[in-house]
Amino acid sequence: MIPIINDPALAIACAFLFSLCVGSFLNVVIHRLPIMMTREWEKEIFCYLKEQEAKQQQEEQEEQEEQEEQEEIYNLSVPASTCPKCAHRIRWYENIPVISWIFLGARCSSCGLPIPFRYPFVELFTAICSAYAVYVFGFNLIGLSVVVLTWVLVCLIFIDIDHQLLPDRLTLPLLWLGLFVNSFGLFSSLEHAVYGAMAGYLSLWSIYWAFKLLTGKEGMGYGDFKLLAALGAWAGVYQLPLIILLSSLVGAIIGIAMMLFKNHSPQNPIPFGPYLSIAGWIALIWGDTLTTLYLQLIRI
Repeated sequence: MIPIINDPALAIACAFLFSLCVGSFLNVVIHRLPIMMTREWEKEIFCYLKEQEAKQQQEEQEEQEEQEEQEEIYNLSVPASTCPKCAHRIRWYENIPVISWIFLGARCSSCGLPIPFRYPFVELFTAICSAYAVYVFGFNLIGLSVVVLTWVLVCLIFIDIDHQLLPDRLTLPLLWLGLFVNSFGLFSSLEHAVYGAMAGYLSLWSIYWAFKLLTGKEGMGYGDFKLLAALGAWAGVYQLPLIILLSSLVGAIIGIAMMLFKNHSPQNPIPFGPYLSIAGWIALIWGDTLTTLYLQLIRI
């Protein structure tokens, strides 16, 4: 441990390699967590309906219970990863981050199904951002905290892109973790962290209801409120204006790019979670620098 602390290059390299492996696991979380949640919701709905019609459907209830006992376990570790086309079980040497994707020619070794570039991209994206966090803050409690934040934000970004969903299982622990790290004053005082969480949630909540009252439509989801509350708990209340400004800027740039290069229809909803996540990460690392630069530009 001591050589890592005393050697910044070694610390950055270790953070990169370890986060590369974590990125492989994050691919599993991104794919499986929404499926797990959907199955749980379906099960809860079925149980509710089953309770309402218990007397009339006693036989069906017994059959369903037998099926549930035999149902295949599905979580983040079980079953083993397989090819979605031929069910080929992915061996350990076919699951080495980035390297396996390259040597397999981006195809399944059994049936030749193309393996999307997104998998190595998530791994590299996670590794680069984590290594940069260690580069900026060092191999210490602050740097490692930002690395953990990075991992969670990567999951939230891609889950929201795929499903327009920001799971409470990720946003709420992230909020409490932000309050915990700031109880030591790592990024902000605990007082400012609490105010940041409150202001983050209430700001988007207010915009949501104002938009709904004016248009009759829902402009964003409750997950966005919780994510901004979590980012406020990490960065503190004074960074919230910067996070909101940056998220709007990032969203505008990406939205325009999507419409230009992917023929994205303006009618199709665009998830706001990725923009908040990117803006929150930027604000936590460069917030003070960007604020100082802005004040210098307007000559205050």
